[in-house]
Amino acid sequence: MNADGSNERRVTVDTFFNNSDNFNNCWLKPVSTPILFASNRDGNWELYTMQPDGTGVTRLTNHPATDTAPAWSPDRSQIAFTSNRDGNFEIYTMNADGSNLARLTTHPASDGAPAWSPDGAKIAFTSERDGSKDIYTMNADGSGVTRLTANPADDALPQWSPDGSQIVFSSMRDGSKDIYTMHADGSGLTRLTTNAAPDVVPVWSPDGTQIAFASSRDGNYEVYVMNADGSGVTRLTTDAAEDGFYAVSASEAYYGLSWSPDGTQLVFISRRDGNLELYKMNADGTAQTRLTNTSGLEAFTDW
Repeated sequence: MNADGSNERRVTVDTFFNNSDNFNNCWLKPVSTPILFASNRDGNWELYTMQPDGTGVTRLTNHPATDTAPAWSPDRSQIAFTSNRDGNFEIYTMNADGSNLARLTTHPASDGAPAWSPDGAKIAFTSERDGSKDIYTMNADGSGVTRLTANPADDALPQWSPDGSQIVFSSMRDGSKDIYTMHADGSGLTRLTTNAAPDVVPVWSPDGTQIAFASSRDGNYEVYVMNADGSGVTRLTTDAAEDGFYAVSASEAYYGLSWSPDGTQLVFISRRDGNLELYKMNADGTAQTRLTNTSGLEAFTDW
């Protein structure tokens, strides 16, 4: 319009905000979304959140048992996690502020590593209830448990594809730990990696085009990324210490690797400064930055 307010014309276009998908994608998962993680900084393993720059640490659980492996629900209103607060490791949910605790599994065998489906209706998890570690799904309220894999070798750490059609996981079914995908109903198994060294902790990028993972293929555990079909493997970290995965022994291991909601960054665990801490980097491996600095251990991230 003119300086006196006359000759007013509309010069903005509302097409972007008239499209509900664009609106939801823009606002549902802002870059400032807190990072969820587990730590024993206060004596035993509890769940915490912090801002993406490492500030604003908030403790969510306060229990003498072990709380670990947290996972955000798609709308960030709930958290699924693993705890042995009732004797053995089971899966629980709570609100994002730590309230409204609910136990989902009640099996004498260990259940853990929960992962929400993109629509929030189901949770995939690892369980030893049928002997070896296998992948299962259940409804978000704990009902409808379904076994997806039935191999004598261990299948573990499931993660859904962003469109909900596939699940990626690590398995020893072919002799070494490799990464596989399957349809959400357990069919259509596809092996993505064929390396003699372990490939573990696969996590899908938010746009579904890539999978980040940890591997010791170059000597020690580092963080890598590949296309969703297993091609184009690229190493992102090159430190002499373990990144993404740290095995203390055959029965004790820690992992932590997840994408930022917008897919531009990754948060990961590393021992590069002596202790197991959380770091973040750009999706191409640049700008590696330490986020935590405590005397405890930091691991099991979800962003």
